[in-house]
Amino acid sequence: MNNNNYRYSDYSLEQLRAEIGKLKEKAQKAEQLGNVSEVAVNERKMQVAVAYTMNPEDFSANTVYNMSTDPGHKYKVNYINGVFAWGHRINLLGEIYEKEEAIPISLLGDKAE
Repeated sequence: MNNNNYRYSDYSLEQLRAEIGKLKEKAQKAEQLGNVSEVAVNERKMQVAVAYTMNPEDFSANTVYNMSTDPGHKYKVNYINGVFAWGHRINLLGEIYEKEEAIPISLLGDKAE
């Protein structure tokens, strides 16, 4: 499948899993070569692809979740749009960041206590 003509939303689950594997491989190769920015780009694409394998209905608005990739932050969901959660990060001191941001739901972990 040519990435230029298709969106992850058009992929089947099998195609998404294959794409996630390719992106993981690309990220590992880039890491071995010391290409930090290419690692980050492939990891971001991978997180979005993983989000499309998940059910957005598993996440709720006005709920705080732990962040699976960032133990120093929690994330308060304002609303879910597709496979993206829109909301605000919360740091270890409980301070809510002013800037609203969208993150793939694959970055959300368990509900925070």
